[in-house]
Amino acid sequence: MTRILAYRFSAFGDVAMTAPVIKEFLIQNPETEIIMVSRKNFEALFSNIPRLIFHGIDVEQYDGYFGLKKLAKELHLLYHPNLVADLHGVIRSRLLNKFLERKSYKVFKINKGKEEKQHLTDVWNLEKIQLQPTVERYADVFRAMGFSMVLSHQLENNLKQKKGVGFAPFAQHKGKMLPLDKSFVLAKKIAEKYPVYFFGGGKNEQDLLEQWEKEIPNTKSLAGKLKLDGELEKIASLEIMISMDSANMHLASLVGTRCVSIWGATHPFAGFLGYGQKMEDVIQVKDLTCRPCSVFGDKDCYRGDWACLNELQVEKIYDKVSSIVDENLN
Repeated sequence: MTRILAYRFSAFGDVAMTAPVIKEFLIQNPETEIIMVSRKNFEALFSNIPRLIFHGIDVEQYDGYFGLKKLAKELHLLYHPNLVADLHGVIRSRLLNKFLERKSYKVFKINKGKEEKQHLTDVWNLEKIQLQPTVERYADVFRAMGFSMVLSHQLENNLKQKKGVGFAPFAQHKGKMLPLDKSFVLAKKIAEKYPVYFFGGGKNEQDLLEQWEKEIPNTKSLAGKLKLDGELEKIASLEIMISMDSANMHLASLVGTRCVSIWGATHPFAGFLGYGQKMEDVIQVKDLTCRPCSVFGDKDCYRGDWACLNELQVEKIYDKVSSIVDENLN
């Protein structure tokens, strides 16, 4: 049995994207097991994966040079892995790599395609092309170890009774988020036909979604009311999920629920479309040559008018959601 130590510490959505890759890797390579190291509150992302051991940590307790040296020592003494997979590629993981390499471990590192992404997000670059999906970049780390692996890029959900529409209207950065007035109108229109469940986190989001619940019949806010495993269970039971380019899209992928995703300053070309999700379910303004101007949506608008979000039509999103739900019901 080959034991692989793998780690990815953040961000939430990126960690979620590693889970289906790891699951398929372990299915296709039955003589292996993986120790997945990440933030302890991410454990539910990796539940029910055979031959995976989740090692949750409080990252702040292993901060800096001496903290990471301590973590490397603990992982070495606990697991004695045969191979190491750095799925993160940041300063923290690179330092951890060095400590493990000093213990004679062979470390395989992700190629994040930084230069490709910089070129893609150059507003003067008019030839936008699809870059390698992030999940394939994760898979390449295991392929570099000598293992064969073919990702299915298929959603997996065996639930026969599914009901309702999930809606996660928030994102970490403004460049990724449909204006809230439009999200409110969209939620109200959908709720006239289907039950709508709101997802969010943080007090401000919870307060707003609870207000929406009061103002829009046939809606319910789940923000702050469920733990991660509960959220995953609920998303798995939905007909469809509506999400920005955010972690909720990746949670939908994780439980096999189709997702209508909304993109503004970012673009699926950068490789972050949810695993198994379809380009036909992507909502975006296609005729803006400045898109994408950012990989993560964290930059100010080059034009100053946020046309990539303000020009998105609520009716178009509603029609896509409605057609998918009606298709499932028929």
